[in-house]
Amino acid sequence: MLGEAFYKQFISDYELRCTDIDLNEQWLSYLDFRDYKNYRDDVINFKPDYLFHLGAYTDLEYCELHAEDTYKTNTQSVKHAVKIANEINIPILFISTAGIFNGEKLFYDESDIPQPLGVYAKSKYLAENYIQENSSSYLICRAGWMMGGGPKKDKKFINKLMMQIANGKDELFVVNDKLGTPTYTHDFSYNVKLLIKKQKIGLYNMVCQGATSRFEVACELINQLGLNNVVKITEVGSNFFKKEYFSPRPNSERLINAKLNNEGLNIMQDWKISLSHYLKTAYPDYID
Repeated sequence: MLGEAFYKQFISDYELRCTDIDLNEQWLSYLDFRDYKNYRDDVINFKPDYLFHLGAYTDLEYCELHAEDTYKTNTQSVKHAVKIANEINIPILFISTAGIFNGEKLFYDESDIPQPLGVYAKSKYLAENYIQENSSSYLICRAGWMMGGGPKKDKKFINKLMMQIANGKDELFVVNDKLGTPTYTHDFSYNVKLLIKKQKIGLYNMVCQGATSRFEVACELINQLGLNNVVKITEVGSNFFKKEYFSPRPNSERLINAKLNNEGLNIMQDWKISLSHYLKTAYPDYID
């Protein structure tokens, strides 16, 4: 989801080398960054000015069931990245998450201390800490509820709803007890690009404008699709999905872009505007 947005945002201005273990695009080359030697060789040979470490396991249920694999992928690989970046004296970009907080507050800025609940959140927070303590130059950007990538790559909330609609569902069950801030991948990569151009380093929250909830996002989605009289949205509590989504999740993942605001560098759009752009570009058949 995110890698595609970064590629489209940066390719016109920079020379890129993009890698993954899933070669679903022509511009990708194979690399498993959990293998330190191969990771190092790949970076050293390319001689980059910046190392973007974007990949991670983000399926919370998978992470909860496969803790060892998760820490290897989400934490140990970041240690590899820091070691490599330090060796050739370049900055590292790391993508973190709003999910590292315990959800007991309504809003979180960069001064709040994370208290991760599940394996995924812990693996990301450990990586954050390691970078801050060991990297010679870093940029950490925390995202919220991610949307982007379209039907082929979006494994998150929006596409899950879109697939139900595509399959003819006329009633959607949506939780009413989870709060957050959506983050459109293209807005996110665009704002990261601005920070890099400004040579900014450190930790930044980076989410779309506007605090919301899962239920409100679903209602806005149906509204923008013009399906208010076709699809019913039924409010449920998180326990309704406890068998399917058993990993612990914070009640609130709302981030505030305090540092971006203070430095006059917050160019993230309102989430409703970003949702509209996403639907028009990724799901044009559903938009009039």
